[in-house]
Amino acid sequence: MLPLTLTLEDYSTTEKISDLPKKLTREGAPAGADPSVGDIAYYAPWGNLALFYKDFPYSDGLILLGKLDAGAETLSVPGSLKVTIELAIDNRKVGR
Repeated sequence: MLPLTLTLEDYSTTEKISDLPKKLTREGAPAGADPSVGDIAYYAPWGNLALFYKDFPYSDGLILLGKLDAGAETLSVPGSLKVTIELAIDNRKVGR
C-alpha cells in the first residue's frame, strides 16, 4: 500500500492512529507485540495503523511493521497530522 498518505489522530497520548484503506492479513504474524518509541504497527482487531511516540506495554493483536527513521517526537503534538509513509531502502543492505 506504500506510499500511503493518512491523517493520524491522537490515541491514548501514546500513539497516532489511522484507519487503513483495507485490512491486512494476520497470517504468520505473532500473537502480539510490545511497541516502543518509533514503532509502526498494525492493530488487527481494529484494522488501523499505529505510530508510537511513547513506549506501550504488550498488546494482543498488535503487529510490528517497521520503525520510523527519525522524528517520532514530532508525533506527540496535540491534534491530527497528515503524513505520507514511504518505504525506506538501506542501500548498504541491498546486493549490488
